[in-house]
Amino acid sequence: MSDDELNPLMATNPRHIAIIMDGNGRWAQKRFMPRAFGHQAGVKAVRKIVEYCALQKVEVLTLFAFSSENWRRPEDEVSMLMGLFLATLQTEINKLDRNNIRLRFIGDRSAFSESLQSKMAEGEAQTQGNDALTLVIAANYGGRWDMCQACQQILDKMATGGLPQQAITEELIAQHLSTTDLPEPDLYIRTGGEQRVSNFMLWQLAYTEMYFTPTLWPDFDEQSLEAAIVSFKSRQRRFGHTGEQILNKSVTL
Repeated sequence: MSDDELNPLMATNPRHIAIIMDGNGRWAQKRFMPRAFGHQAGVKAVRKIVEYCALQKVEVLTLFAFSSENWRRPEDEVSMLMGLFLATLQTEINKLDRNNIRLRFIGDRSAFSESLQSKMAEGEAQTQGNDALTLVIAANYGGRWDMCQACQQILDKMATGGLPQQAITEELIAQHLSTTDLPEPDLYIRTGGEQRVSNFMLWQLAYTEMYFTPTLWPDFDEQSLEAAIVSFKSRQRRFGHTGEQILNKSVTL
């Protein structure tokens, strides 16, 4: 009998891990280096975590790369981030494809340059048939934006006859979110010591287990992620039910 059968309340391995990669700038400043140095180091951490998730058979890994609020940062830093984003895509897409990893982007792409939008579309097209891991990059993304665009899609479809006039339900909204084809995150991780959601996947995180660590993102490695997963697996996931209901198998999660 497996541990899961002995205690059905305990979480199993997460299917979907979502991460806010915080602390690149502070990591660089601690070393008396420019913030760009920290962002470059952060890319190396991304490679390690993507590889580890693929090895651990995680189905989906979502990384918050650039929020809709990050445009408020100094212009030179935003410009550097856009350049690093494009350069990273140019070097990593083929590697992801060779490792059977599917690349997805969520967020409003319209604010990005044509070259960046083109490279994003190219990466998605090249890797769309892969199934070892889905790597979701949230870029110019915000949870409030996601809900607003879902509602706008619904209204547009109703106005043009694509949807019958009907009550707005949770299911209908979920079908129009940018993550509609993905499982909701089981485990949310934020590095860098901050303990907030920061407008990330607000709808999708409703029953997600949260894990906060002071580790700055460039220092977050395979052992750090394993510690987060161990913490996740020690938790009870009841989704509003009582423990007794689940133990008696009167409900199905």
